[in-house]
Amino acid sequence: MRVRSRARRRGRAWRLVLAGAITLVLLAGCGKSATAPGTSGAARAASTVGTTAPRPDFAGQVNLGNGRSIYLECRGSGSPTVVLVSGLGERADDWMRWNDPTQPDKAVFPRVATFTRVCAYDRPGTTTATETGWELSRSTPVPQLATVRDSAVDLNALLSAAGEPGLFVLVGHSLGGPIVRLYADEHPAMVAGLVLDDGLSEDLGDGLTPAQMDSFERLNDPSAQGRPAGSEDALYSAAVVPQLRVAPPAPNVPVIVLSADQWPFTAEVISSGNFPAFVTLEFTDALWASQLKAQDALAAKFPDAKHVTTTNAGHYIHHDNPQLVIDSIREVVDRVRSEPPR
Repeated sequence: MRVRSRARRRGRAWRLVLAGAITLVLLAGCGKSATAPGTSGAARAASTVGTTAPRPDFAGQVNLGNGRSIYLECRGSGSPTVVLVSGLGERADDWMRWNDPTQPDKAVFPRVATFTRVCAYDRPGTTTATETGWELSRSTPVPQLATVRDSAVDLNALLSAAGEPGLFVLVGHSLGGPIVRLYADEHPAMVAGLVLDDGLSEDLGDGLTPAQMDSFERLNDPSAQGRPAGSEDALYSAAVVPQLRVAPPAPNVPVIVLSADQWPFTAEVISSGNFPAFVTLEFTDALWASQLKAQDALAAKFPDAKHVTTTNAGHYIHHDNPQLVIDSIREVVDRVRSEPPR
């Protein structure tokens, strides 16, 4: 198995080996979807799964109007449709690779396409790190930063413009976690299930001092990572936490929460000189302890969630252990297909 270059691995650690931090670059508007009181997304899904005609594979631009387009890839057939939402700064192709580049067919995106329809997309300002540099987002650049709620609005606009009918199983990695949660809050009738791939929690900062919180924000500042201009770079405390705190309860759908169990910031790694002075062992130990508690709190927000804490993976679970993510997605999809209407 080939190991990523040292520079690329360091960049991923900065991008938050942990909670991917923060904001988005999309602006749009939308309202809430109407839904019958007391009816769960899973129940609605069970009554409509298999009723939509097969759709062709797609890879290209989806016109949102107002001079904007978003790059979308969809493959496979079947319902519910799985929508993969990447973490901070990551394009759609983050789901199409893992730690062994010699076996790309074992990555999450192509494997999920073997049992249902799956889609992934580029948020504006996202990138893909390569051995020679950066590949920029294939979506229209936008001039202003946006919060995770704005990104959830864009996700709705994208799926609507692309004609993807739903129902959806949403999979969110890191920053993608808040995005899919807010989409589910706004459009419960369209959501059949959730899988959170070490998703960012609004409770992460609860175990940190103000100084440690400042270090956390700095750790996730793309400008300090050498990322290209236009990368996502808003603050966790300003662009994520307030919106999640006031979000309505999650819809009653199957949920699996996957939490990383491997922490890269060892004393040896920190002493290597690859990180700025504020990245101390005291800070990273506090961050890891706070992350573990935050993941427990995240799972507790969903009364019937399955919380998997033995993942044999770091923050990028879909790279370190893609089969676990694939199996979790399939478990939710199978449950949606088999669950009778309630």
